Amino acid sequence: MAIWKSYKISDVINEIEEEKFVLPVIQRRLVWDEEKMELLFDTLLKGDSFGGIMVIEEEKGSKPLFNYRSFTKDGGIINSRQVDSLTQLQHFVIDGQQRLQSFYIGLKGSFNGKVLYFDLYSDYNTEFEFKFEKEESKLPRQSKGNEDRTIAEHNWYLASSLLKRLKDTNDEDQVAEEIIKTQNIQDAIQRKHVEKNIKAFYKNTLTADCLGISKVSVNKSFDEITNKQRIVELFRRLNDGGTKLSSFDLVASVLKGFEWEMEGFLEETLKSYEEIGLTQDNLIKLIFLLQDNHKKEMAAIEAPDAQFAIKNRERIRITLKCLKEFLINCKLYYYYKDANRSFIPLFFIAYHLFHKQISDGELEKFFANFDAKNTEHPKMEKWMYHSLINGVFKSKGAGWIPYKTGIRKLLDKMQYFKNKDFPTDELFQVYADHPITFTRTYTIGNLDELESSFVYYLMYDRGQTIRINDIDHIMPKSLLESLKIESAKINSIRNFQLIDFSTNRGLKNASPFKDWINSHVDDKAAFIKRHLIPVDETLWTEDRFEDFATARANLIFNCILTHLK
Repeated sequence: MAIWKSYKISDVINEIEEEKFVLPVIQRRLVWDEEKMELLFDTLLKGDSFGGIMVIEEEKGSKPLFNYRSFTKDGGIINSRQVDSLTQLQHFVIDGQQRLQSFYIGLKGSFNGKVLYFDLYSDYNTEFEFKFEKEESKLPRQSKGNEDRTIAEHNWYLASSLLKRLKDTNDEDQVAEEIIKTQNIQDAIQRKHVEKNIKAFYKNTLTADCLGISKVSVNKSFDEITNKQRIVELFRRLNDGGTKLSSFDLVASVLKGFEWEMEGFLEETLKSYEEIGLTQDNLIKLIFLLQDNHKKEMAAIEAPDAQFAIKNRERIRITLKCLKEFLINCKLYYYYKDANRSFIPLFFIAYHLFHKQISDGELEKFFANFDAKNTEHPKMEKWMYHSLINGVFKSKGAGWIPYKTGIRKLLDKMQYFKNKDFPTDELFQVYADHPITFTRTYTIGNLDELESSFVYYLMYDRGQTIRINDIDHIMPKSLLESLKIESAKINSIRNFQLIDFSTNRGLKNASPFKDWINSHVDDKAAFIKRHLIPVDETLWTEDRFEDFATARANLIFNCILTHLK
């Protein structure tokens, strides 16, 4: 049963400071930015509605349903803690965290080192202006709502100082008169603005019961798991509005509800391996796959999922460490580093490593001397390279949806090879049986059918992160079109290179290739080596394009074959 009660903002932030209001582990982190917080204070002073807050009330001396963390005073991360018995009556906020955090930070703390200022000369008929800033000298001198209004430096007043002075005096007229006298404000209109704005601030933070809080009681006659499920389900429904959580944010909240240690596990793991594409979505999906479940959905999350992750967190950590070592060893690290690649193949490398029947210590050293002693490394590498160059983890038609059919069919095969050699050929057979376009027989003729981002990665020697900043026609498209060259030949990887945007859009733009390289490239030998340009300069003119394209195709093809071997 929910019971509504009205509170004063100042009372609630005091109780937040005393940890009478706390955040259950199912809550995500603070996600609002400065602008949203500033707008909330404008809404507050206008007396407009900004929604109710919902909390679970837990009695002193009881064991809370969820472990919790306190509100942050500076926007920093605070970890949840385990509590067996509450020392006071506490309210666990399940809806309204962002709003309460904003009030607490704005009136008591800071955000990213910035404190909240209030423009006492705001036009109270249109907008109350608030701004987070580190120094007064950096505060805006122009009104957001009225371009004609200039804001003097003394217009801004620290919100936390204003609140404290109003609490000390309990007299908005006295505080307004003090400020007017201190600033020697003579203009009647300016005096009125200061008085009105301080009155609005005083009323809506200190005297008006403008914050509605609904308290949800937990039925202690139910078992703990049932109660957790009920509250988590309520949390889901509440988050259909407001600042929405993604489906996997909600999954994370559910998992944290069952096992509070999931919070630290998720955050630490993501921080360590986000550079290779391990998102929260991928980590949770990996937890499902390691349990041989490819189709687990949010609605079916259960306590065993969280318990599995916590029980095996060290094994999962070591597995991910080995996965990163594998990528480094086979020179795929920079392909994945900060590049938003499909994580699907990495799921199955991780799956295979996790299920090896060896100790954690042995797993941690699994790829030591990989090039001499580890017979599985080349099998995994072979599968990765051929899969990536064929674009298997992108939609291929014929009903092949990588994140659904791909994962399901690959997992169906992988399950039979736990603690056996990595099943490279069997996984290739999955592609053939579907069937999707896949080959291990590469020719110059099928260069343009291969996955271009991976081909570029191989062409540019796998030594750094390749970003497709600007794909450049080596020989300009406009010049080749004037020679009646077919579009498919012009827009072929044989005529593409990767160069920076400014070069491509600058001197290189539409210039004959030979003229440009001879006039504007300082180290011509290094340039043609890096971009796999034929060394025969007689091929560098647009009228020799067909011969140039054939020669360059051979260079690209030989480069690819070298890496695939």
